[in-house]
Amino acid sequence: MAAKTREPGQKKDEYSTAYSGEISTINYLTTATTSEFALAANLVDTLIDYDKYGVVQPCLATEWSVSEDKLVWTFKLRQGVKWYTYEGKEYAEVKAQDFVDSIKYILNPDNGSKTSNIVYGVIKNAEKYYNGEITDFSQVGVKAIDDYTLQYTLEKPIPYFLSMLTYVCFFPVNGQFLEEVGDKFGTDNVNFLYNGAYIMQTFEPQTRRVLVANENYWDKEHVYIKKLNYIYNKEAATLAPELFLRGDIDYADIPASVLDEWMKDPEKKDLIRPNRTNFYTYFYAFNFNPHFAAEHEPDNWKIAVNNANFRKSIFHALDRKAAMLTAEPYNPEYRLNNTITPKNFVDLNGTDYTLLNGLAEFSNTDSFNKDLALSYKEKAIAELQGKAKFPVKVLMPYNTGLTDWINRAQVIEQQLENLLGADYIDVVIEAYPPTGFLDATRRAGNYALMECNWGPDYADPETYTDPFVPDSNYNWPHMAEGYTETNGKTKYENMVNAAKSEYLDLEKRYTLFAEAEAFLIDQAFVIPYSVGGGGYSASRLNPFESPYSPFGVSSERFKGQKILDKPMNTEEFNEALKQWEKERAEALKKAAQ
Repeated sequence: MAAKTREPGQKKDEYSTAYSGEISTINYLTTATTSEFALAANLVDTLIDYDKYGVVQPCLATEWSVSEDKLVWTFKLRQGVKWYTYEGKEYAEVKAQDFVDSIKYILNPDNGSKTSNIVYGVIKNAEKYYNGEITDFSQVGVKAIDDYTLQYTLEKPIPYFLSMLTYVCFFPVNGQFLEEVGDKFGTDNVNFLYNGAYIMQTFEPQTRRVLVANENYWDKEHVYIKKLNYIYNKEAATLAPELFLRGDIDYADIPASVLDEWMKDPEKKDLIRPNRTNFYTYFYAFNFNPHFAAEHEPDNWKIAVNNANFRKSIFHALDRKAAMLTAEPYNPEYRLNNTITPKNFVDLNGTDYTLLNGLAEFSNTDSFNKDLALSYKEKAIAELQGKAKFPVKVLMPYNTGLTDWINRAQVIEQQLENLLGADYIDVVIEAYPPTGFLDATRRAGNYALMECNWGPDYADPETYTDPFVPDSNYNWPHMAEGYTETNGKTKYENMVNAAKSEYLDLEKRYTLFAEAEAFLIDQAFVIPYSVGGGGYSASRLNPFESPYSPFGVSSERFKGQKILDKPMNTEEFNEALKQWEKERAEALKKAAQ
């Protein structure tokens, strides 16, 4: 089918995309799910934002300062910014108290915020309030000095605090509206207030979502796309390329299953470009807290997974390049990542974090090693003899909304069983629909080995430890047997806590985090896999116009972006990337002065 081009006079300020996984909430104060906070990012503004080069910009705050001891941060708010209903009616002015009310809501355990730990990890007395050790919220380090002056007091100096402020737990909320709607807040577009670039005019789950530009937005001259159409299609991952060619949508990921066909068609090839990689980290997690059906033998899995040699046999047997070919058939190494923290995230005096201490060993070495895998297999069999039943069933769920993931699950099943032997492991792949996928699988402990991901929330290595802390719901490494130390915590917990407590000496802090991460990988609690992004897409957006930030929600905003007359191709992408990198280096240098 020939590609459609926009007809003369056709609107260039309306953008459409298809999706297959429905959101379960737009309550940004409780969610930590990318698709949900990506939506909220376009509906609610934050204190600061980032421009297209990743330089901090004023947003709801026009200026800020920090005390000499680095404990008290004061923000002056932009006056005249309003909250609006879904009908565009003015509700109230955005004031400092809105940020106080937000923190108070998040620190109420009854509200079930999945980002409360980020708040109580930095704000003075926040953890004590959350745990009920104090009941007077005025003792918590967040205050409205007046209508337009907000103050945060920290537990300790946090050098990266400013970088945390574009994450959902530091969004504002109107307290009066929260009281009015109660538990209905964020359940739909009606029980929601907007102060950002867009208002959600229509919300019809598993049908469509429509966002329209907020006519009264304080920075509306930089909102060029006037309407965002999200069209639900449970087969979106498969059908999106065809929908793009028909002109029904303006963005489509081009899955590996059809990429070759597009690359060989001169007309289609001119419509696609590479995607930028991002700082999401992907890894395969071993589950130490199995809660899956008896048919998949969770008790047997628990015995096996607590054997380090068993984990290491799979760690070295997983051919990550073969797995990545399902997503990046033309350049599989482009996205592979050997550590949990991606390269180029932070550095220490010019040395990349992933090259510090023990991490360097993993950073420069492919984990796939047939000989090591088989050696660890023999050790595991000897140690588990009479304790575990072979083959060990390895339950591995996947998301049916992602074609690449479907293919990857099959590749990994065959590859692991062929190398390690079907008499040793029986990889059981299980399909789950995109809607509610994480609730049904990872969060429920309903897996043995699973592809997981995590995105950074602020500019510090600590953010990449969050999936592995005891109150997380990733793979519960604190429940692994044989690692508990005299204080009742595991060695990894103690290593991470030692790093967290060092907040003045950055060199020591980063070194301690690197040692903890190296331990996590060395003991095969996880198998690092890749960074996010990558692949190819057909898109009418210029990726170098969007706000840029490795953390928080800024990069999810449509503000500042314009719709192209024709999609960017690979040659144009590479040229634009080169120019952007040059301009970004200059912008960062200027910002540092």
